[in-house]
Amino acid sequence: MAMEAAEIEKLIKEAFPDAEVTIEDLRGDGDHYAALVVSSAFEGKSRVQQHQMVYGALKGKMGGDLHALALQTQTPQPG
Repeated sequence: MAMEAAEIEKLIKEAFPDAEVTIEDLRGDGDHYAALVVSSAFEGKSRVQQHQMVYGALKGKMGGDLHALALQTQTPQPG
């Protein structure tokens, strides 16, 4: 079953209220997405820890409702 981009964004924003989330449907099939998540919650965390945090926010939907997610994470840039 495909997952809507809006649902992915909603789950991420529930876990990271300050996050800027950009979702792109890579194939138009609702199964392959790219996501950029920018949040201060990632401060001091390794890239692996940041990705684990986002996967945790998706509440077990990776590999099931959500087949593939190309994930990029970063902290907000001062400015």
